[in-house]
Amino acid sequence: MNPDVANRSESAVAMLRRMTQPRVAEEQCEFCSVPIASSHRHLLEVGKRHILCVCDPCALRFEAVVGGRFKLIPRNVRRLSDFRLEDRQWDDFALPIDLAFLYNDTPGAKMTFLYPSPAGAVESLLPARNWKELEAENPVLAEMQSDVEALLMNRVGGAREYFIIPIDVCYQLVGLIRMHWRGLSGGEKVWREVANFFSNLSHA
Repeated sequence: MNPDVANRSESAVAMLRRMTQPRVAEEQCEFCSVPIASSHRHLLEVGKRHILCVCDPCALRFEAVVGGRFKLIPRNVRRLSDFRLEDRQWDDFALPIDLAFLYNDTPGAKMTFLYPSPAGAVESLLPARNWKELEAENPVLAEMQSDVEALLMNRVGGAREYFIIPIDVCYQLVGLIRMHWRGLSGGEKVWREVANFFSNLSHA
């Protein structure tokens, strides 16, 4: 597995654990160290793919900023009810799990295609023709913000759900699967957690 991908998934697991564990002390902004609420903004350190927790004033410093070391991660979740992806297109991805997400990685100058696994996020090959075909059939993908938004595709158990979501939410899903996976197939609990994740996402 790509070491950079492993580091990203570790960051996601750490973030998810912070969100689910009892708070014995106030969380702090990673820029100015002031206490922040449990619901706070995140920045992406683009070159390192590192997610930082920040207060609202620090977050606003990076709103509408183009380029630079940090990007403000948006909060909007968009369900793509008219998304077009045929079964044969999905089968061409040859994934071991019916979940995947992709985003435009500007430092790497490529579309990065990942799927969750018990070991974290695993990068898979996405031939240029596959992306061009998806983009041609779904013009909404051109609206995704590079680095900080991703297309999340859920086809677990016959589902056909597609979202454009903040990149930190993708890594929350990766961390959730890594934390709850048991055995070869994951076990019932992990799939219940995944179902709850998408139920909450649909109502976000």
